[in-house]
Amino acid sequence: MFTYEEAVAYIENIPKFTTKNKLEHTRKCLDLLGSPDKDRKIIHVAGTNGKGSVCAFLSSMLEQGGFRCGLFTSPHLVKINERFQINEVMISDQRFTEAFTEVKNLADRLVEEGDYHPTYFEFLFLMGMIVFKQEDVDYIVLETGLGGRLDATNSVLSPMACVITSISLDHVEYLGDTIEKIAGEKAGIMKKGVPVIFDGNRKEAAEVIKARAEELGCPWYEVKESRQKLLNYTPEGIRFLSASGVYGETELFVPFIARYQMMNAALALETMGVLREEHGLEKETLIKGIGGAKWQGRMETILPGVIVDGAHNEDGIARFVETVSYFQKEYPITLLFSTVADKEFPDMIKRVCKGLQFANVVTTEIWGSRKQSAKELAELFRLNGCSQVFVEPNPGKAFELAYEKKGDGLLFVVGSLYLAGEIKDYVRRNIHDKL
Repeated sequence: MFTYEEAVAYIENIPKFTTKNKLEHTRKCLDLLGSPDKDRKIIHVAGTNGKGSVCAFLSSMLEQGGFRCGLFTSPHLVKINERFQINEVMISDQRFTEAFTEVKNLADRLVEEGDYHPTYFEFLFLMGMIVFKQEDVDYIVLETGLGGRLDATNSVLSPMACVITSISLDHVEYLGDTIEKIAGEKAGIMKKGVPVIFDGNRKEAAEVIKARAEELGCPWYEVKESRQKLLNYTPEGIRFLSASGVYGETELFVPFIARYQMMNAALALETMGVLREEHGLEKETLIKGIGGAKWQGRMETILPGVIVDGAHNEDGIARFVETVSYFQKEYPITLLFSTVADKEFPDMIKRVCKGLQFANVVTTEIWGSRKQSAKELAELFRLNGCSQVFVEPNPGKAFELAYEKKGDGLLFVVGSLYLAGEIKDYVRRNIHDKL
């Protein structure tokens, strides 16, 4: 039997000795593991931005309704167990190790037979399906990793519904260099006759999804921003009216401060509406579930006035600017920023500084082979008009400095999901009295 630490170390080293496998391989692995997806009620979610939040809303609504819901998401922020949740609680180290051992034994057999070893993401997906079978969950919510058509999660055969969130340019080297191409990859999760609920705000993406739905005979349900009406917007969350195609005009509260969460909540509500005959839950139960949802690292308030956001691509940064520009009218804004070296951070910083005015900026570094110099980041902020810029390579000390500078204003931690994870972990370990 492996220890938890041995299991995590093995998984983290998988990229060193395997390559991308075909979906047929993942399907074969599932079947060899006893087809843990068979007869399971699965909701499959893809998209560029927002898919994790939609998954969290879905899981929270199902839990509120008394169901046991398994949630598979990525990436993790602090601990790898976060990728496997039962009713919004990550699995134990013991359950993790048990599932790891089962998949590791399968991988060893496959390699001995001259077959392929599961990839990093494939290995984790297989573990998740084992966990959900062992826990005998009522529903499984699956978030795709990268893309959709070729994603390991797309090896499940019969989802109840497919959801496609907002689509923008990201991972163009893998998914294509146009919105239409990326939409085609995301639409690859659709299955014959299975309903699809999607973000229809980008016409070019919506047309691709509708065309695919017609080909496969899939009932389709389009959700748009124009059908969401903002009522109240505070640092505690957003209250709005959603004109649901199933439930009619519905007042919702989301405990997040990014306006794009209105669309994500509306997509999740519409999905539950499409499946209402299956789950049988009242609308009030769904409203409570949305209001109590938790999602890490996406405009998440971790302390009063402290928000962490993993925005790291073009659309995510645009949404970040949109959110902060609203609150800077009333609060001085302090920014704690870092990113990894292979991101287009000069453009990221330029766009952030063009749309916002910061009282203070603190730059730091994320440890590892992709570390980007905090001094270089600070210089870029100064070149883009920021005067109060401070450099602190240690993330914990950088947070303490930024928190001190925040005063009565708001502190945003942004630039990378890795930074969000570092700061959440630091706060958890060192600032319990402030939580």
